[in-house]
Amino acid sequence: MRLKLLAAAVTAAAATLTFTTSAQASHSWGSYHWARTSNPFTLKLGDNLSSNWKSYLSTASTDWSASSVLDTTVVTGQSNNNCRATSGRVEVCNRTYGNNGWLGLASISVSGGTHISSGTVKVNDTYFNTSTYNTPSWKTLVMCQEVGHTFGLGHQDEGQTNANLGTCMDYTNNPDGPLSNLHPNTHDYDELESIYAHLDSTSTVDQSAAVPTVGNSKASWGKRVAHSAHGDTYVRDFGKGNAVITFVIWAG
Repeated sequence: MRLKLLAAAVTAAAATLTFTTSAQASHSWGSYHWARTSNPFTLKLGDNLSSNWKSYLSTASTDWSASSVLDTTVVTGQSNNNCRATSGRVEVCNRTYGNNGWLGLASISVSGGTHISSGTVKVNDTYFNTSTYNTPSWKTLVMCQEVGHTFGLGHQDEGQTNANLGTCMDYTNNPDGPLSNLHPNTHDYDELESIYAHLDSTSTVDQSAAVPTVGNSKASWGKRVAHSAHGDTYVRDFGKGNAVITFVIWAG
């Protein structure tokens, strides 16, 4: 099975990591970015994780903080068992979310059209408790990639060639292969500089506001608006310009 993700745009988005893979000149996720008035800015990553996942979040935080425009800090989580979003930060959670086909889920809520106002990362222990995925390399890859999505990054490689680009923002069948997929690469940091090249007059970082959220099953995702052999796209409209778009890639 291979990893592949659908990316796109609207008021909120969720990208699901599961299982394949033309390198992109740009791999921003739409035009989404955190509003802020200066660089570098610091984004809180809420730790709602069990002890066996904490080191992987720490590694991802250190890796992404090497960016010249972004720092992250791991703080105590403020979420519940379903990993509800908290405004102004990213909540990171693990749980046995069930045999629903996905390894990890990254979601962003957006205000003002493109400004990220919250993010969540979920890693699914239903699969990570199996021998295939219960490895340091798979956990490092998935955590790095899903956290990267909450900054506005997409995948570097979304074609069918499955070229290994040596980054966690890529698809791979083997994270332990000759070219490591466990950490960001130079292009990821360059893309973050591009995404955050301009400053905003206001900030959505560490701010309080209500944000929409969805659950972990089809019933909560709203209307299916697109279908392919690799996955489905759902939209749930909360009204008044608030929505969550969920991109689902099913396990093969």
